Order: sequence, then structure tokens, then C-alpha cells
Amino acid sequence: MDNKICTLLGIEYPVFQGAMAWISDGALAAAVSEAGGLGIIAGGNAEGHIIKEEIRKAKALTDKPFGVNVMLLSPFKEEVIEVILEEKVALVTTGAGNPGKYIQRFHEAGIKVFPVVPSVALAKKMEKLGADGVIAEGNEAGGHIGKLSSMVLTPQVVDAVSIPVIMAGGIGDPRGVNAALALGAEGVQLGTYFILAHECKAHEQYKTLVAEAKDLDTTVTGRFTGHPVQVLRTKLSRQFEQLEKRGGTLEDYEALGKGSLYQSVILGDLEKGSFMAGQIAGLIHQRGSAKELMEALVQGTALKKA
Repeated sequence: MDNKICTLLGIEYPVFQGAMAWISDGALAAAVSEAGGLGIIAGGNAEGHIIKEEIRKAKALTDKPFGVNVMLLSPFKEEVIEVILEEKVALVTTGAGNPGKYIQRFHEAGIKVFPVVPSVALAKKMEKLGADGVIAEGNEAGGHIGKLSSMVLTPQVVDAVSIPVIMAGGIGDPRGVNAALALGAEGVQLGTYFILAHECKAHEQYKTLVAEAKDLDTTVTGRFTGHPVQVLRTKLSRQFEQLEKRGGTLEDYEALGKGSLYQSVILGDLEKGSFMAGQIAGLIHQRGSAKELMEALVQGTALKKA
């Protein structure tokens, strides 16, 4: 199809797989890229050598483009960026900060840059700094979220910038894809949807929680910290809510959440794990290979060739 994202990156579908800490590894990224989209390895708080291993893993599994997400609050961001420049992946997405001082270096290495933005102001700033596109992420998404919904944010960002816009948050089937395109987005990004891919390493308990979730089974914790997080309702999420009601401190919050992603993704611990997921979890029930999930997602949309 005649699509700016597909032309820019050399991919079949303008479908990005969201970067989910502890979940989005080289195997999942490669599987999504092989399925025609763009897989993305999550940098999270991982050290550079770990990201290099995941990049090499993805390269061994696919010769198609894939990306890496850099969390700019990570203490290891500098070494992760050096690895990305050395390995020359196709694209970098960024979150939790301003990637401005790195964009030229990425471009010199032939790497495209798509920052995740929660507002029009930040989208315009990213365009001014030379970003190749932006990912407008609404508060329906899993993990850390902003204030605006995708429905409200996406068209305003589309109207404010001339670079391509990817819509993220609240997409889980062809209807969501069509809605994003109708709002002016050139493509979509999905995280929670790909947790149910066979190639995703998330614990079976994690996948079961997503597959069996209903419409009201997500909640937002940590609003008082300034960094709210959307998760599935579990014992830990209730403890977070109780802590906030008691007026707990940031230190209390961090202590309660320490190691919770490892507990959920790797161990599937329903008591200690933080199971990040978007509101769309209530609509997602289909399991399958990344290829099967991709075909189900684009079927009946403008992304699917006749």
C-alpha cells in the first residue's frame, strides 16, 4: 500500500509492536517483523550488553527491519545508545525524556527516530528537533501513561505536525486500526495485543490474565508520583491503591513495586507481580503466532492488500 511508514522503513504493514519492559525481546521483535510489521526490543533499564544480545538474537531470526526502544530515564541509556549505533538497527523509539541531543547521531548511522509523545507540544518539539515521526500514545495504553486518550490526542497531533504519526493505545482489532487511520494516523502501535503471541516469552499466567480480562479489569496506579501506570487488577494493584489512600510516600511506592515486573513476566506471581496491560485487554482473547495475530489485525482494513 502507499503508506509513508512502509516506504520509510521498508515494511509491509505500518504496525509497530510496542516496547514492553521484560517482555519485548529479540525473539518477539523478530517474529513481528517477519509477520510484516516492525518489532521493537524494549530497552527498559537493561544494560548495554543485554540489549546487544537481544539485537543479535533478532538479527539471527530475521533479515527484516526492527527497532529498539530507549528509556531516557534509564541509568544505562548511554551504553544502550552506543550499542544501537554500533548495531545500526532500523529505528529507535524513545520514552521518558527528550531524545533531541541523540537524533543527529542516530541519523548519521542511518537510524530513524520515532519518539513516543503524550501531547501536541511535545510532538511539535520532536518534529523541530528532526524526528522522522512520532508515536502519539493515549492513556488507554498499558504501562506508563499520559493524560489524553488516543481518540483525542491522535488527530490533534496529526494536525500539528507534518511528519508521520503512529497511534498507540486502545487498539486491539481491525476496527481499532481503521479508527486510527480515520483519525489521520499513518500506522498503529500495539503492545498488549502481542503478549498473546506464541513467540512472546511472558509467563503463561500473564497471558491468561490478558486473555481472560474483561472491560473493567485494568486500573491506574501511582498517579500521585506523576508517573501513573496502567495495569491489570491484582493483589499488588490493590495494595498500591491502598497505599495511595493512606498517603504513602514515593519511597513506600518504590519499595512495594521493586522487582514486580520480573515477578509478573518471568514468574507469573499473582501476589507480587505487576501485570502491565492496556484497557484494550478486555477485547483481546485470540492467541496465535505473531503472523496469525498480524493477519487477524489487518484483515478487512486499508492495510491489507486486496
